[in-house]
Amino acid sequence: MYEPDCTKGCPVATPIRDAIRLLLESRIPDAGKLLLENNPLSIICCRVCSQENQCEGHCVLGRKGSPVHISAIEQYISDYYLNIYKPKVSKNFKGRVAIIGSGPAGLTIAFTLAQRDYDVTIFEQNDQVGGILRYGIPEFRLPKSVLDRLTQKLYEMGIKIKPNTTIGANITVDDLFRDDFKAVFIGTGVWRPSKLNVKGESLGHVHYAIEYLRNPNVYNLGKKVAVIGAGNVAMDVARTAFRHGAQEVNILCYKDESTITAREHEVEYAKIDGAEFIFNKSAVEFVDGGIMLADTEIIIDENNNEIVRPIPGTEKLYECDSVIVAISQGPRAVIVSSTKGIEVNERGLVKTDEIGRTSRKGVFASGDVVTGAKTVVEAVRISKIVANAIDDYITNEC
Repeated sequence: MYEPDCTKGCPVATPIRDAIRLLLESRIPDAGKLLLENNPLSIICCRVCSQENQCEGHCVLGRKGSPVHISAIEQYISDYYLNIYKPKVSKNFKGRVAIIGSGPAGLTIAFTLAQRDYDVTIFEQNDQVGGILRYGIPEFRLPKSVLDRLTQKLYEMGIKIKPNTTIGANITVDDLFRDDFKAVFIGTGVWRPSKLNVKGESLGHVHYAIEYLRNPNVYNLGKKVAVIGAGNVAMDVARTAFRHGAQEVNILCYKDESTITAREHEVEYAKIDGAEFIFNKSAVEFVDGGIMLADTEIIIDENNNEIVRPIPGTEKLYECDSVIVAISQGPRAVIVSSTKGIEVNERGLVKTDEIGRTSRKGVFASGDVVTGAKTVVEAVRISKIVANAIDDYITNEC
């Protein structure tokens, strides 16, 4: 059967054509069921995916004009369906599964296995479900009410949720196996901010993006804010700062405009909100009252690698009230440091095979804690595979 280009362009092969057909036939519940069964986080992905590179970017109508606004159609269907959705309640007879972390990967695994009658418990270190979806994506991009509605459906499935619980502290992976959990899934994401490692980084006006976005209400950034970074997170930080009292926000990039990694429309939104960009500058020191910035140059080392370095003698003070570093994140080591047998790579990311099995029997992982920071839909794609692997493991090996 022919598969449309828009479906081919989606990492989880969303059946877009069929969903639109059902919508036009006034069969919205059938369309919603189709989307949800393919992607448990359809209601989220339609809001945060980079559609211009995926479904809409592959739409045949976009070759000569405007593509179908697939994200808006999926959002309409998914919103409607979640209001009427009556999930199947798990019979809990296939065994206990522990889900550590309730970000995109954890939610996908929990939803899939609960629908297959597993006794699922989510262990979440924060006070509410969502992980990076709740604590890393601003409200104006992903309303918290969407996550609240999704959380209610988890309860209706019979999934148990233990908030404010950090596995690796009071409870360990060994404790979970002792208590008859047949499998453990690690989906803890990447919550350790990467540092610039320059002098002054511990000063009171220097903050990190992943921590700022968790609860921007508790920060007093002042009127003039600098954001260091050129990715989507940096754009989120800049736009959030404006919404919390900042009057001037500058985004500092150590290369030129062509190297911005953020989505084009996220950059445009940041500019519309008032953000200005400063290119080819590198922070060499944080000082009271701002940052010392130097011009940068690109050199090629002996291995033909491109290296950006500050030019000595070009340092100047950039005055600002606060600085937010938004360059990348890595995983925290609390689980692997308290558990024997789980291998990690040089970046601290959990090593797995192609179906999510770690080096310890019965322990699986996927999402950002394995791949580093990726997209929500990529976490869903891999986690659907891992859910099948967990199901197969418990059915045939336990």
